[in-house]
Amino acid sequence: MTTLLDRIHGSLAAACIADALGAPTEERSIPEIRELFGRRVESFHAPLPDAPYAVGRGPAQITDDSSQMLLLAEAFIEHDGEVTPEVMARLLIGWSADPAYYPHFAGPTTRRAIERLKAGDDPWDVGKAGRIMSEGTSNGGAMRVAPAGLVHPGDIEGAVRAAHLTCVPSHHTNIGVAGAAAIAAATAAACVDGADLFQVVRAARRGAELGEALGGAQGRHVPGPSVAQRIDLAVTLAVQSRDLDDAIERIASVIGTGLPAAEACPAAIGLLVAAGGDPFQTAVAAATAGGDSDTVGCMAAAVAGALTGIAAVPAEAVARVEEANKLDVSRVAARLAAVARPVPVGSGA
Repeated sequence: MTTLLDRIHGSLAAACIADALGAPTEERSIPEIRELFGRRVESFHAPLPDAPYAVGRGPAQITDDSSQMLLLAEAFIEHDGEVTPEVMARLLIGWSADPAYYPHFAGPTTRRAIERLKAGDDPWDVGKAGRIMSEGTSNGGAMRVAPAGLVHPGDIEGAVRAAHLTCVPSHHTNIGVAGAAAIAAATAAACVDGADLFQVVRAARRGAELGEALGGAQGRHVPGPSVAQRIDLAVTLAVQSRDLDDAIERIASVIGTGLPAAEACPAAIGLLVAAGGDPFQTAVAAATAGGDSDTVGCMAAAVAGALTGIAAVPAEAVARVEEANKLDVSRVAARLAAVARPVPVGSGA
């Protein structure tokens, strides 16, 4: 039997692998990626000199996506499975002091939020500030959110509530929270014994609906597409495709794999389905799809790793990433599992 610890370990490890695999292809198109790296990106590469963000990083090194995800896991550990907006604000400020990540990788919403948090602004106000559509609607809240699902295995509503609170200081909009809640809910559903891709997709869609309502009611309501309905479309494209390569093309061209949460989060679920839930193939699909490839991969592979457990995540790839980044993912996973709150059998949650 795959234990909860196995699933948490698989989720965190697969997310780190996907982040590192996708870093060199970020902001590139599929034709460019295939010209530079081959038909599929199946091994770690150093980012090329023209890489806009990851230049200077080595093969198998992670970026902002999984670095923030691991910090969020630590925050849940330190606070017994609960993270408040105030805790999240301290996490973001602390992360911004790391020269390996913040100067190169911080997105526009996260960067603005951190500057306001450093100035002492209330975390409950910061994430809903702004008057333009792009503020608070990027995928920065969703990229790090998998631990919110891992500490609430099988509890969709609990995962959504936790995801919402992590978004408050930076991405407190209907779209920003919808994207994060979709990934958290999918991860929570994937942690249940016997779960399948259908149940994970259904949870992602439900999470997006709940997250949209929470973000719109308590944060700022921004015009934009429905994350839930775009998940439907991404999954339809995946199941109608001839093979993984066809699915990558369709999802990238129709859904998009860019910075907006309404692109990246549905794309992540679609690529997860296209890869049959396999963690490494999910990571490969995201890296090959381009756009915000490391973020899409981090989200999608986190769900895949939870669904399969660590046994399905290539041990050699885990070792490469851990060595390149001086990580001990198994230790983080064990400590996170200790504060997780599984839904009691028969609770109906």
